[in-house]
Amino acid sequence: MPSEVERAKKTKRRRGNTLENWEVGIVKAMIDRGGPATNDQDILAYFTRPTRSINHRLISEIRTGAKHKTIKPASEEDLDAFVSTWPDIDHQTGLSIRGDELLIKGREAMIAAVQTFNSAGLTFRAELFIVTAVIAWTYLLHAWFRREGIDYRYPGQKTKEGADKFWEAGHCLKHDRCPVKGGAAKNLQFLIEIRHEIEHRSTNRIDDALGAKLQACALNFNELLKNEFGVQYGLEKRLPLALQFVSFGAEQRTVLKQASGLPKHIEAAIDAFEHGLNDEQLKDPAYRMTYGFVPMAAKKPGAADTAVQIIGPGSEMAGEIEKIIFKEVNRERYPPGKVVEKAQAAGFPEFRMHDHTQLWKKRGAKTIGKGYGCIGDYGHWVWFDRWVDQVLEHCEAEGDRYR
Repeated sequence: MPSEVERAKKTKRRRGNTLENWEVGIVKAMIDRGGPATNDQDILAYFTRPTRSINHRLISEIRTGAKHKTIKPASEEDLDAFVSTWPDIDHQTGLSIRGDELLIKGREAMIAAVQTFNSAGLTFRAELFIVTAVIAWTYLLHAWFRREGIDYRYPGQKTKEGADKFWEAGHCLKHDRCPVKGGAAKNLQFLIEIRHEIEHRSTNRIDDALGAKLQACALNFNELLKNEFGVQYGLEKRLPLALQFVSFGAEQRTVLKQASGLPKHIEAAIDAFEHGLNDEQLKDPAYRMTYGFVPMAAKKPGAADTAVQIIGPGSEMAGEIEKIIFKEVNRERYPPGKVVEKAQAAGFPEFRMHDHTQLWKKRGAKTIGKGYGCIGDYGHWVWFDRWVDQVLEHCEAEGDRYR
């Protein structure tokens, strides 16, 4: 992937580097008012910003009447209001609140979507994320079309209030020049389909089932935002690594397994959408982003402070990771005898070392990547808490055999 420096160099400045009609009116009013600071270069300073570079020639063409003859000068009141509030910038990004309104709204909507999903105590987080994220994408795509000089209005169509009717996110994706491609486009199309279900029918809780797609959606948005508008607008500084108060042991996993499945209409919508995707599209991280948080052990506390280790696609461990596993740092290590003792202390006195050996062999528990244990300091295999949980589940499932 390109570095942040390389990405910044590739940020595009395109046909959107022009003035809007209301700005032309302000320029004409400045020219008419005159004064010591109304030469072309001074006027130009009011309209150049990080997302838009205006050539001074444009001011000269307005002054001479070579362009924009039909646009009337702004009123004295409008000019005074413009000058008194300039620069009208968003202090977080340096973007113009009026001129870059779509880009600001897109960023804020995605920030709100992620923060809502990460908020404690909310029950329907996925639904809230999807609705808000689709709004964020719509604003971002409108900002891109606007910069490119592409008219994103439905011709001849107006809202009930008489305003222009703009393309929704799904229609934006259909445009030949839409910058969202491949897995990112499939991901957004999928979420739009789910949003339709959310709008018209009850969904129950769908957070766990859609988490991988929501993660990909947020990353795709941030990637396009930085690639097309600049790395300085990336959201990673506003949305750091989320911490949580959850650990998954045998009891919690049993509860999750017993949880009710997806609502039938949501399940049907997912099946219908993914039926048209091939294996490559389904595994595309831009469509569905899954992380494996790999168990890491360290002899020294400072050696395992990194919160997440990302396993790259195609690596030896990647094929075995299908869901999120929460990393444990500096975990307890148990020799086989200690595992047997813990099982016996838990109410299974008949569980012996032979039973333990047969169990780990049957399940291939020493396979690298399963995260049940590792080679200890003296070359002997030691087990982690995850394996102890597996042993206890096995003993419980066997009924009175070990009691």
